Amino acid sequence: MLLFTMVEHTFVGQSTKEKKDGAENLLAQIGKDNQEAFRKLYQMHAKTVYVYALSILKNHHNAEEVMQDTFLKIRSAAHLYRPMGKPLAWILKIAKNYCMMQLRKESHYSDSSMEDVGDMGLLSYEMDEDDRIILQAALETLEEEERSIILLHAVTGQKHKEIAKNLGKPLSTVLSKYHRGLKKLRNYLGERGLH
Repeated sequence: MLLFTMVEHTFVGQSTKEKKDGAENLLAQIGKDNQEAFRKLYQMHAKTVYVYALSILKNHHNAEEVMQDTFLKIRSAAHLYRPMGKPLAWILKIAKNYCMMQLRKESHYSDSSMEDVGDMGLLSYEMDEDDRIILQAALETLEEEERSIILLHAVTGQKHKEIAKNLGKPLSTVLSKYHRGLKKLRNYLGERGLH
């Protein structure tokens, strides 16, 4: 049973600085047991955490579980957060730790595959089964970081600079992995006459 439901809420018009300052303020309030602050932080970052977890785990249910565990951890550890100017990086670090624990639990990680990308709410249009299978296969050709960067950019709309900051990577690395991943996707689709 899900502890949370995915909230489709976009903070259009907010700058990155406003989001960062808002998240740091919300974390301070959550540390003081403010339920409304927790709800707002969840609305702000649930989709990003889910997409990030999905890019690592390649499994819808495990990504949802990691997202929920991440927010439960945030709720219990918000009082330990110290403003560093990177609240989303802190959140994604928690998510990554849960992803790594999940991967360690699964001895068959290399056999796992993305489930029903079209049914995950990631895409704004309906996909038929053939398109879903093609998308799953194409995404599985990418390395973990390439997949994370492409999905964070395409699904959550984060700019490359934001992704670099949140993942703790140089912008040049993020850009190169993004372009390398897109090239792999194009080649994969091109080889199958699908692009």
